[in-house]
Amino acid sequence: MTRSEVARSEMSQAIENTAPVAVIRPGGVLARSLVGGLLTSLPVLVVGLLILNFAPTYYTFLALGAFVNLIVVVGLQVFMGNSNIANLGHSAFVGLGAYGVAILSTPLAMKKLSIPNAPFGFATLELDPVSSALLALLAVGILALVSGKVISRLSGVAATIVSLALLIIVHSVFLNWTDLFKGNQAFFGIPKVVGLPWMMVMSVVVIVLARLFKDSRWGLQLRASAQSPQAAAALGIDARRLRLMSWVLSALICGLAGVLYAYFAGTISPKLFYFQMIFMTLAMLILGGMATVTGAVTGVIALSVGLEFIRSIESGVTIAGIQLPQLLGLSGVALGVVIVLCMAFRPSGISGRYELDELLSRFFRRTQ
Repeated sequence: MTRSEVARSEMSQAIENTAPVAVIRPGGVLARSLVGGLLTSLPVLVVGLLILNFAPTYYTFLALGAFVNLIVVVGLQVFMGNSNIANLGHSAFVGLGAYGVAILSTPLAMKKLSIPNAPFGFATLELDPVSSALLALLAVGILALVSGKVISRLSGVAATIVSLALLIIVHSVFLNWTDLFKGNQAFFGIPKVVGLPWMMVMSVVVIVLARLFKDSRWGLQLRASAQSPQAAAALGIDARRLRLMSWVLSALICGLAGVLYAYFAGTISPKLFYFQMIFMTLAMLILGGMATVTGAVTGVIALSVGLEFIRSIESGVTIAGIQLPQLLGLSGVALGVVIVLCMAFRPSGISGRYELDELLSRFFRRTQ
Protein backbone atom coordinates (compact mmCIF):
# COMPACT_ATOMS: atom_id res chain seq x y z
CA MET A 1 0.00 0.00 0.00
CA THR A 2 1.38 3.40 -1.01
CA ARG A 3 1.82 6.33 1.41
CA SER A 4 -1.14 8.15 -0.14
CA GLU A 5 -3.38 5.11 0.28
CA VAL A 6 -2.27 4.77 3.91
CA ALA A 7 -3.11 8.44 4.53
CA ARG A 8 -6.54 8.08 2.98
CA SER A 9 -7.20 4.98 5.06
CA GLU A 10 -6.15 6.78 8.26
CA MET A 11 -8.29 9.81 7.41
CA SER A 12 -11.31 7.64 6.67
CA GLN A 13 -10.88 5.95 10.04
CA ALA A 14 -10.54 9.35 11.73
CA ILE A 15 -13.75 10.56 10.11
CA GLU A 16 -15.58 7.46 11.28
CA ASN A 17 -14.33 8.12 14.81
CA THR A 18 -15.38 11.78 14.86
CA ALA A 19 -18.94 11.77 13.57
CA PRO A 20 -21.83 9.40 12.91
CA VAL A 21 -22.26 8.48 9.27
CA ALA A 22 -25.64 10.17 9.04
CA VAL A 23 -24.08 13.53 9.87
CA ILE A 24 -21.39 13.47 7.18
CA ARG A 25 -23.58 12.58 4.22
CA PRO A 26 -23.56 15.49 1.76
CA GLY A 27 -27.31 15.61 1.21
CA GLY A 28 -29.44 17.25 3.86
CA VAL A 29 -26.58 18.19 6.18
CA LEU A 30 -27.73 21.81 6.51
CA ALA A 31 -31.34 20.88 7.25
CA ARG A 32 -30.27 18.18 9.69
CA SER A 33 -27.95 20.59 11.49
CA LEU A 34 -30.65 23.25 11.75
CA VAL A 35 -33.19 20.80 13.10
CA GLY A 36 -30.63 19.28 15.44
CA GLY A 37 -29.57 22.68 16.75
CA LEU A 38 -33.16 23.76 17.34
CA LEU A 39 -33.93 20.48 19.08
CA THR A 40 -30.89 20.90 21.32
CA SER A 41 -32.01 24.41 22.24
CA LEU A 42 -35.57 23.28 23.03
CA PRO A 43 -34.86 22.38 26.71
CA VAL A 44 -33.19 25.76 27.12
CA LEU A 45 -36.25 27.55 25.75
CA VAL A 46 -38.59 25.54 27.96
CA VAL A 47 -36.61 26.36 31.10
CA GLY A 48 -36.37 30.02 30.09
CA LEU A 49 -40.11 30.32 29.42
CA LEU A 50 -41.00 28.67 32.73
CA ILE A 51 -38.74 31.05 34.63
CA LEU A 52 -39.96 34.04 32.65
CA ASN A 53 -43.62 33.35 33.37
CA PHE A 54 -43.67 31.72 36.80
CA ALA A 55 -40.42 32.30 38.71
CA PRO A 56 -39.72 35.26 41.06
CA THR A 57 -37.22 37.97 40.15
CA TYR A 58 -34.36 36.28 42.02
CA TYR A 59 -34.56 33.19 39.80
CA THR A 60 -34.78 35.36 36.71
CA PHE A 61 -31.44 36.91 37.63
CA LEU A 62 -29.95 33.44 38.20
CA ALA A 63 -31.29 32.34 34.83
CA LEU A 64 -29.65 35.30 33.11
CA GLY A 65 -26.30 34.28 34.58
CA ALA A 66 -26.87 30.68 33.52
CA PHE A 67 -27.63 31.77 29.95
CA VAL A 68 -24.37 33.73 29.87
CA ASN A 69 -22.52 30.60 31.00
CA LEU A 70 -24.36 28.62 28.34
CA ILE A 71 -23.18 30.91 25.55
CA VAL A 72 -19.61 30.84 26.90
CA VAL A 73 -19.59 27.03 27.13
CA VAL A 74 -21.00 26.64 23.62
CA GLY A 75 -18.32 29.02 22.37
CA LEU A 76 -15.71 26.99 24.20
CA GLN A 77 -17.04 23.80 22.62
CA VAL A 78 -16.65 25.24 19.12
CA PHE A 79 -12.87 25.28 19.57
CA MET A 80 -12.16 22.56 22.14
CA GLY A 81 -14.71 20.06 20.90
CA ASN A 82 -13.52 20.23 17.30
CA SER A 83 -9.77 20.80 17.67
CA ASN A 84 -9.28 18.66 20.80
CA ILE A 85 -7.08 21.44 22.26
CA ALA A 86 -7.79 22.71 25.77
CA ASN A 87 -8.47 26.46 25.88
CA LEU A 88 -7.82 28.33 29.13
CA GLY A 89 -8.12 31.84 27.71
CA HIS A 90 -11.72 32.11 26.60
CA SER A 91 -12.81 34.35 29.50
CA ALA A 92 -10.42 37.01 28.17
CA PHE A 93 -12.74 37.41 25.18
CA VAL A 94 -15.77 37.48 27.47
CA GLY A 95 -14.17 40.30 29.45
CA LEU A 96 -13.17 42.21 26.32
CA GLY A 97 -16.72 42.06 24.99
CA ALA A 98 -18.11 43.27 28.32
CA TYR A 99 -15.62 46.10 28.74
CA GLY A 100 -15.99 47.07 25.10
CA VAL A 101 -19.69 47.86 25.43
CA ALA A 102 -19.13 49.40 28.87
CA ILE A 103 -16.63 51.91 27.50
CA LEU A 104 -18.65 52.72 24.39
CA SER A 105 -22.26 52.78 25.63
CA THR A 106 -22.08 54.11 29.20
CA PRO A 107 -23.77 57.54 29.38
CA LEU A 108 -21.43 60.54 29.47
CA ALA A 109 -22.65 61.61 32.89
CA MET A 110 -21.59 58.26 34.33
CA LYS A 111 -18.26 58.34 32.47
CA LYS A 112 -17.38 61.59 34.24
CA LEU A 113 -17.52 59.59 37.47
CA SER A 114 -16.00 56.32 36.29
CA ILE A 115 -13.43 57.04 33.54
CA PRO A 116 -13.04 60.84 33.31
CA ASN A 117 -9.45 60.51 32.00
CA ALA A 118 -10.09 57.78 29.43
CA PRO A 119 -7.71 58.01 26.42
CA PHE A 120 -8.61 58.26 22.72
CA GLY A 121 -11.64 60.43 23.47
CA PHE A 122 -13.65 57.60 25.03
CA ALA A 123 -14.59 59.82 27.97
CA THR A 124 -16.65 61.99 25.61
CA LEU A 125 -18.01 59.21 23.38
CA GLU A 126 -21.43 57.62 23.84
CA LEU A 127 -22.82 55.17 21.30
CA ASP A 128 -26.09 53.28 21.13
CA PRO A 129 -26.09 49.71 22.51
CA VAL A 130 -26.17 47.99 19.11
CA SER A 131 -23.27 49.98 17.64
CA SER A 132 -21.31 49.47 20.85
CA ALA A 133 -21.88 45.72 20.69
CA LEU A 134 -20.74 45.51 17.06
CA LEU A 135 -17.57 47.50 17.74
CA ALA A 136 -16.84 45.44 20.85
CA LEU A 137 -17.18 42.22 18.85
CA LEU A 138 -14.93 43.73 16.17
CA ALA A 139 -12.25 44.29 18.84
CA VAL A 140 -12.75 40.71 20.04
CA GLY A 141 -12.40 39.43 16.48
CA ILE A 142 -9.16 41.36 15.92
CA LEU A 143 -7.60 40.03 19.14
CA ALA A 144 -8.80 36.52 18.27
CA LEU A 145 -7.30 36.75 14.80
CA VAL A 146 -3.93 37.96 16.10
CA SER A 147 -3.72 35.42 18.93
CA GLY A 148 -5.15 32.69 16.73
CA LYS A 149 -2.28 33.11 14.27
CA VAL A 150 -0.01 31.90 17.07
CA ILE A 151 -2.24 29.26 18.61
CA SER A 152 -3.16 27.72 15.26
CA ARG A 153 0.51 26.85 14.72
CA LEU A 154 0.61 24.93 18.01
CA SER A 155 -1.12 21.89 19.41
CA GLY A 156 -1.53 20.08 22.69
CA VAL A 157 0.00 21.53 25.84
CA ALA A 158 1.83 24.32 23.99
CA ALA A 159 -1.43 25.78 22.62
CA THR A 160 -3.07 25.50 26.04
CA ILE A 161 -0.21 27.38 27.72
CA VAL A 162 -0.41 30.17 25.13
CA SER A 163 -4.16 30.50 25.71
CA LEU A 164 -3.48 30.78 29.46
CA ALA A 165 -0.84 33.44 28.79
CA LEU A 166 -3.41 35.38 26.76
CA LEU A 167 -5.80 35.32 29.71
CA ILE A 168 -3.12 36.61 32.10
CA ILE A 169 -2.10 39.39 29.70
CA VAL A 170 -5.66 40.61 29.15
CA HIS A 171 -6.45 40.44 32.87
CA SER A 172 -3.30 42.44 33.65
CA VAL A 173 -4.40 45.11 31.17
CA PHE A 174 -7.82 45.29 32.84
CA LEU A 175 -6.17 45.73 36.24
CA ASN A 176 -3.41 48.19 35.37
CA TRP A 177 -4.90 50.42 32.67
CA THR A 178 -7.04 52.20 35.25
CA ASP A 179 -7.85 55.23 33.10
CA LEU A 180 -9.78 53.01 30.72
CA PHE A 181 -10.83 49.90 32.65
CA LYS A 182 -10.90 51.23 36.27
CA GLY A 183 -8.64 48.48 37.58
CA ASN A 184 -10.07 46.53 40.52
CA GLN A 185 -12.99 48.89 40.88
CA ALA A 186 -16.35 48.01 39.41
CA PHE A 187 -17.27 49.64 36.10
CA PHE A 188 -20.84 50.86 36.63
CA GLY A 189 -23.51 52.75 34.73
CA ILE A 190 -23.75 50.38 31.75
CA PRO A 191 -27.24 50.58 30.22
CA LYS A 192 -29.38 47.57 31.11
CA VAL A 193 -30.99 46.76 27.79
CA VAL A 194 -30.97 42.94 27.79
CA GLY A 195 -33.54 40.79 29.52
CA LEU A 196 -34.34 37.10 29.58
CA PRO A 197 -36.16 37.03 26.20
CA TRP A 198 -33.15 38.45 24.35
CA MET A 199 -30.85 36.09 26.23
CA MET A 200 -32.96 33.12 25.14
CA VAL A 201 -32.93 34.23 21.51
CA MET A 202 -29.16 34.70 21.47
CA SER A 203 -28.67 31.30 23.13
CA VAL A 204 -30.67 29.58 20.39
CA VAL A 205 -28.72 31.42 17.68
CA VAL A 206 -25.40 30.41 19.23
CA ILE A 207 -26.42 26.77 19.68
CA VAL A 208 -27.56 26.48 16.06
CA LEU A 209 -24.41 28.24 14.82
CA ALA A 210 -22.18 25.87 16.80
CA ARG A 211 -24.04 22.87 15.42
CA LEU A 212 -23.76 24.16 11.86
CA PHE A 213 -20.01 24.56 12.25
CA LYS A 214 -19.64 21.13 13.83
CA ASP A 215 -21.48 19.41 10.97
CA SER A 216 -19.83 21.47 8.23
CA ARG A 217 -16.92 20.16 6.20
CA TRP A 218 -14.63 22.52 8.15
CA GLY A 219 -15.73 21.07 11.48
CA LEU A 220 -15.46 17.51 10.18
CA GLN A 221 -11.99 18.08 8.72
CA LEU A 222 -10.84 19.80 11.92
CA ARG A 223 -11.97 16.89 14.10
CA ALA A 224 -10.44 14.38 11.71
CA SER A 225 -7.13 16.28 11.62
CA ALA A 226 -7.11 16.29 15.43
CA GLN A 227 -7.43 12.50 15.35
CA SER A 228 -4.79 11.98 12.67
CA PRO A 229 -2.62 15.04 11.89
CA GLN A 230 -0.26 13.16 9.56
CA ALA A 231 -3.08 11.78 7.43
CA ALA A 232 -4.70 15.22 7.24
CA ALA A 233 -1.46 16.84 6.10
CA ALA A 234 -0.90 14.10 3.50
CA LEU A 235 -4.35 14.80 2.04
CA GLY A 236 -3.75 18.55 1.87
CA ILE A 237 -6.04 19.57 4.75
CA ASP A 238 -4.86 22.87 6.23
CA ALA A 239 -5.28 22.15 9.94
CA ARG A 240 -3.82 25.53 10.92
CA ARG A 241 -6.45 27.43 8.95
CA LEU A 242 -9.21 25.29 10.42
CA ARG A 243 -7.95 25.82 13.97
CA LEU A 244 -7.77 29.57 13.33
CA MET A 245 -11.32 29.57 11.99
CA SER A 246 -12.72 27.73 15.01
CA TRP A 247 -10.67 29.89 17.41
CA VAL A 248 -12.06 33.13 15.98
CA LEU A 249 -15.63 31.82 15.94
CA SER A 250 -15.25 30.60 19.52
CA ALA A 251 -13.87 33.98 20.60
CA LEU A 252 -16.74 35.89 18.96
CA ILE A 253 -19.31 33.73 20.72
CA CYS A 254 -17.54 34.27 24.06
CA GLY A 255 -17.34 37.99 23.33
CA LEU A 256 -21.09 38.01 22.68
CA ALA A 257 -21.59 36.45 26.12
CA GLY A 258 -19.61 39.31 27.64
CA VAL A 259 -21.69 41.88 25.78
CA LEU A 260 -24.93 40.32 27.00
CA TYR A 261 -23.64 40.05 30.57
CA ALA A 262 -22.70 43.74 30.68
CA TYR A 263 -26.08 44.73 29.25
CA PHE A 264 -28.08 42.82 31.83
CA ALA A 265 -25.89 43.30 34.92
CA GLY A 266 -25.08 46.98 34.40
CA THR A 267 -21.76 46.64 36.26
CA ILE A 268 -18.62 44.56 35.70
CA SER A 269 -15.19 44.01 37.26
CA PRO A 270 -12.05 42.13 36.13
CA LYS A 271 -12.42 39.30 38.66
CA LEU A 272 -15.59 38.16 36.88
CA PHE A 273 -13.55 37.20 33.81
CA TYR A 274 -10.65 35.34 35.38
CA PHE A 275 -9.99 31.87 36.76
CA GLN A 276 -13.39 31.42 38.41
CA MET A 277 -15.11 31.66 35.03
CA ILE A 278 -12.48 29.38 33.47
CA PHE A 279 -13.02 26.62 36.03
CA MET A 280 -16.80 26.99 35.98
CA THR A 281 -17.22 26.78 32.22
CA LEU A 282 -14.60 24.05 31.78
CA ALA A 283 -16.34 21.92 34.41
CA MET A 284 -19.65 22.42 32.61
CA LEU A 285 -18.20 21.41 29.26
CA ILE A 286 -16.35 18.39 30.64
CA LEU A 287 -19.43 17.22 32.55
CA GLY A 288 -21.71 17.43 29.54
CA GLY A 289 -19.16 16.28 26.98
CA MET A 290 -17.00 18.52 24.81
CA ALA A 291 -17.50 16.48 21.64
CA THR A 292 -21.06 17.71 21.09
CA VAL A 293 -23.12 20.88 21.34
CA THR A 294 -25.67 18.84 23.26
CA GLY A 295 -22.96 18.09 25.80
CA ALA A 296 -22.29 21.79 26.30
CA VAL A 297 -25.97 22.49 26.93
CA THR A 298 -26.38 19.46 29.19
CA GLY A 299 -23.36 20.38 31.28
CA VAL A 300 -24.57 23.94 31.84
CA ILE A 301 -28.04 22.84 32.92
CA ALA A 302 -26.79 20.06 35.21
CA LEU A 303 -24.04 22.05 36.90
CA SER A 304 -26.10 25.25 37.21
CA VAL A 305 -28.80 23.38 39.12
CA GLY A 306 -26.24 21.44 41.16
CA LEU A 307 -24.19 24.49 42.14
CA GLU A 308 -27.27 26.44 43.14
CA PHE A 309 -28.23 23.59 45.46
CA ILE A 310 -24.69 23.52 46.90
CA ARG A 311 -24.71 27.28 47.46
CA SER A 312 -27.98 26.93 49.38
CA ILE A 313 -26.25 24.71 51.96
CA GLU A 314 -22.91 26.53 52.13
CA SER A 315 -24.13 28.86 54.86
CA GLY A 316 -25.38 25.94 56.95
CA VAL A 317 -28.68 24.06 56.96
CA THR A 318 -30.69 22.02 59.40
CA ILE A 319 -31.26 18.35 58.49
CA ALA A 320 -33.34 16.10 60.78
CA GLY A 321 -32.90 18.59 63.60
CA ILE A 322 -29.12 18.70 63.22
CA GLN A 323 -27.59 22.08 62.39
CA LEU A 324 -24.75 21.65 59.94
CA PRO A 325 -21.83 24.10 60.11
CA GLN A 326 -21.01 26.61 57.41
CA LEU A 327 -19.27 25.05 54.43
CA LEU A 328 -17.97 28.13 52.67
CA GLY A 329 -16.10 27.33 49.47
CA LEU A 330 -18.02 24.10 48.92
CA SER A 331 -19.02 25.17 45.39
CA GLY A 332 -15.36 25.55 44.41
CA VAL A 333 -14.59 22.10 45.76
CA ALA A 334 -17.56 20.73 43.81
CA LEU A 335 -16.16 22.15 40.55
CA GLY A 336 -12.84 20.40 41.13
CA VAL A 337 -14.57 17.14 42.02
CA VAL A 338 -16.70 17.28 38.87
CA ILE A 339 -13.63 17.76 36.66
CA VAL A 340 -11.64 14.97 38.34
CA LEU A 341 -14.47 12.43 38.41
CA CYS A 342 -15.54 13.09 34.84
CA MET A 343 -12.01 12.80 33.49
CA ALA A 344 -11.50 9.58 35.47
CA PHE A 345 -14.79 7.75 34.91
CA ARG A 346 -16.60 9.48 32.04
CA PRO A 347 -14.10 11.30 29.79
CA SER A 348 -16.69 11.65 27.03
CA GLY A 349 -19.16 13.36 29.39
CA ILE A 350 -22.88 12.76 29.82
CA SER A 351 -23.72 13.06 26.12
CA GLY A 352 -20.78 11.12 24.72
CA ARG A 353 -20.27 11.35 20.95
CA TYR A 354 -23.85 11.86 19.85
CA GLU A 355 -26.07 14.91 19.62
CA LEU A 356 -29.59 14.87 21.02
CA ASP A 357 -31.27 14.35 17.64
CA GLU A 358 -28.84 11.54 16.82
CA LEU A 359 -29.57 9.81 20.12
CA LEU A 360 -33.32 10.11 19.50
CA SER A 361 -32.89 8.77 15.97
CA ARG A 362 -30.94 5.77 17.24
CA PHE A 363 -33.55 5.14 19.94
CA PHE A 364 -36.49 5.19 17.53
CA ARG A 365 -34.68 2.88 15.10
CA ARG A 366 -34.16 0.37 17.87
CA THR A 367 -37.81 0.47 18.94
CA GLN A 368 -39.14 -0.13 15.44
